Amino acid sequence: MLKLSTRLVKDGGLMKKGIISILGHRTAEQRQQIRIAYQDLHQEDLVKRLESELSGDFEKAVYRWILEPADRDAVLAHVAIKKLSPDYHVIIEIACVRSPEELLAVRRAYQARYKRSLEEDVAAHTAGDFRKLLVALVSAFRYAGGEINERLAKSEADILHDAIKDKALNHDEIIRILSTRSKAQLMATFNRYRDEHNASITKKLLGEGDQNSEFPAALRTTIRCINNSNKYFEKVIRNAIKRLGTDEDALTRVIITRAEKDLKEIKEIYYNRNSVSLDHVVAKDTSGDYKAFLLTLLGKED
Repeated sequence: MLKLSTRLVKDGGLMKKGIISILGHRTAEQRQQIRIAYQDLHQEDLVKRLESELSGDFEKAVYRWILEPADRDAVLAHVAIKKLSPDYHVIIEIACVRSPEELLAVRRAYQARYKRSLEEDVAAHTAGDFRKLLVALVSAFRYAGGEINERLAKSEADILHDAIKDKALNHDEIIRILSTRSKAQLMATFNRYRDEHNASITKKLLGEGDQNSEFPAALRTTIRCINNSNKYFEKVIRNAIKRLGTDEDALTRVIITRAEKDLKEIKEIYYNRNSVSLDHVVAKDTSGDYKAFLLTLLGKED
């Protein structure tokens, strides 16, 4: 890794092509080894050097890529929380898509980096129903096994149905079910709901609740992240690209966080849904070093 770290620098400056070709093809463990080797060789933190020499969307993408996954999620959560209007999508993604052990690691990384707990900051920057839902989700440590209780699935599908029918979306039982049950159990509950009511629970939630509140949308995001995160991420990318002006933050977040997980499956869903490859769309909607870096992570060199 020492040899690779030397290829990042030329004439005292960072080489962007070297950053893309080296860091873009290394695993999380290898990237940390390069970071350590760079520190030993140059007596400076590679992350701080990247921040000082790179800029714009390229800097943001490389910075987040080189961080350890839990530390990266801590940064993403902090940025989302500190926005004028907190981005609940990011918090829900981290809480509901990551495994119980991964979420616990994020909470530890957040506390180490910001000297406050993730739960504390979520609570401080949200209110009402959002606070109840988000604090419950980020505090969860779900059972990760695959066992399913069908009687419980039916019972809790009925609870969810009654709450939606009565427009009581902020009911404590909804938050309890979504924040404590295992993913396998929740998927069984959602399937039972669909079978008994001839529609998915997310469709039933459309148009429900106070139309001036985004809380129903937060519930749908929670359910989608738990039920089929790959389809959810495909939609995030699709919406990011469809906007008048690409939402680079959302596009970067999905590609960076899923590149070593399930990005290949997300790309397949995107192609089947849109009849065009994600590589092609990213190449068309981005430019420069940022474009080259994203295409590298997507597995297609520019």
